[in-house]
Amino acid sequence: MDGPHVLVGFDGSPAAGRALRWAATEASLRGAPLRVCHAWNWPYPAGPEGDEALEIVRTMGVITLEDGVRIAREAAPGLDVRPLLSKGTPPAALLAASQDAELIVVGARGAGGFDRLPLGSTAVHVPAHADRPVVVVPSREPARTGRRIVVGIDGSLASQAALRFALREAALWNASVTLVCAWWDPAALPGPDRLPFSDPQGLKEQAKARFAATVAPALAARPEVAVDRRFVLERAGRVLADEARDALLLVVGDRGIGSSPKTLLGAVTRSVLHEAPAPVAVVHDRDPHVEEQS
Repeated sequence: MDGPHVLVGFDGSPAAGRALRWAATEASLRGAPLRVCHAWNWPYPAGPEGDEALEIVRTMGVITLEDGVRIAREAAPGLDVRPLLSKGTPPAALLAASQDAELIVVGARGAGGFDRLPLGSTAVHVPAHADRPVVVVPSREPARTGRRIVVGIDGSLASQAALRFALREAALWNASVTLVCAWWDPAALPGPDRLPFSDPQGLKEQAKARFAATVAPALAARPEVAVDRRFVLERAGRVLADEARDALLLVVGDRGIGSSPKTLLGAVTRSVLHEAPAPVAVVHDRDPHVEEQS
């Protein structure tokens, strides 16, 4: 598909169905086509005995893809929905098809996942290796009571890209944005666990100043979006998951301050992908689309 579009993976699972409907709404708001991708492959260790068996598996993939296209068109009548059937693993198919995509959307757990597994391999692999925003839609339908988007800010380049993405999404969805800077320092602990010879209040003020400086340029570029700021002494993963309980979307960078450059997904990002009850957008500082769309 030439030109910007929203790309969504669909394998027929309930989580994929929720991701598909979310992606259809997103594509409609963007005024962009939706590409529905289904990856099929021979599912057994031993190869097929002849082309007929392989064709049966491929045909099952075609049927699944047609069902996904139908669901998307029902969710967003009038939307330009285009099918893509790929042979291979779902992560490889989505990454290969994402060259012109503005956004990739996947379900948290696919058809092959265990019932108690909160996150499947595709929902980890695609955000880790993509170079554009990836939204992971949870397996259970979230109980959204408000129209707001939550974004985690720590001053890193990835969190700045996440903020720009969150503000654009808020403008599309007619939502407000809650900025969360979760400041944590062992120096602030009471009792014997507190670090000696430290100035917790001074460190806190420095962190607040970095927070304000980080968000100012992006907020100035989007004055139409209502913004609430939260600066809290709490573990980032925990507070972001709590804040997302009634949110439309939680937005985080792929890795934050202190993460190794070789780390594909930081600890906070991995935590919220597993625990957040809302869809989670993972944004990369190397993503050129975030700059172009701001």
